[in-house]
Amino acid sequence: MPSYLFKNGYSKDIQIGKIICLARTYKKHAEEMQSELPREPIVFLKPPSSVIFNGDSILIPLESSSLHHEIEFGVVIGEKCSKISKKLALDYVLGYLVGLDITARDIQAKAKKQGWPWTISKGYDTFCPISEVVLKKYILDPNNVDFSLKVNNEIKQKGNTNMMVFSIEQLIEYISCIMTLEPGDLILTGTPEGVGEIRKGDILKAELSGYCNLQVDVVKQKNKDYSK
Repeated sequence: MPSYLFKNGYSKDIQIGKIICLARTYKKHAEEMQSELPREPIVFLKPPSSVIFNGDSILIPLESSSLHHEIEFGVVIGEKCSKISKKLALDYVLGYLVGLDITARDIQAKAKKQGWPWTISKGYDTFCPISEVVLKKYILDPNNVDFSLKVNNEIKQKGNTNMMVFSIEQLIEYISCIMTLEPGDLILTGTPEGVGEIRKGDILKAELSGYCNLQVDVVKQKNKDYSK
C-alpha cells in the first residue's frame, strides 16, 4: 500500500515520490562529523518505504546497535520541473515539513570505511518520519525558519534554515539539473549540529516553530519476520 503525504489545507493527496537528501549543508554539523564543507551539494536518496508519520514508531533493526537522529527541514515539490533556475525554484514547491533522517551510524561507518555506498544505513523501513505539510503560502521565507528536536523532552538539536551553506532555491536548482522533480518528491535539506544516538523507549518531538510538529517513539525489532 503506497504512503501519502499529509496535507494542511490541501484538497488532494499526492503520493510520495523520490526522497532526495542533502549532506553537510550546515557548517557545524560538518565539523562534528569531521568532514569538510562541500563546494556543491552532496545528494543521496532514501526510499519512500522508509516514511512514517506522526504517532508512528522508529524501528531499530537487528543489524544495527547505533541509530542517530537528524532533524531536517523538508521541501515538497508540487509541480514537475527540470533544469529550473533558482529564481523560479519556489514556484514549483507545494509546501514544507519537518522530518527526521534516521541513520544506522554503525552500518554507515562500516560502509564508508570500505568505500561502499551507505544507502542501507539510511534506507530501513521507518527511517524517515515526516510531519504534515505546511503549504508554502504560510511560510513566506523558507530560508529563515526555526526548527528543533527534543528527545525525552530534552533539546538535542536546534537550527534555522538561514544557517545552511546553500539556500533552498540553490538546492532545488542543483537537484533539478540532475533529475526531473515531480509532484510528491521530497527534499530533506540536511541537519544542523547535535546529532546523537536514540534508544528503545525514546520519544522524539520535532517542530517547525509555529507551523507543525512531529512525534514518534523508538522500538526494537524482535526478530526476522519473513513473509510466507
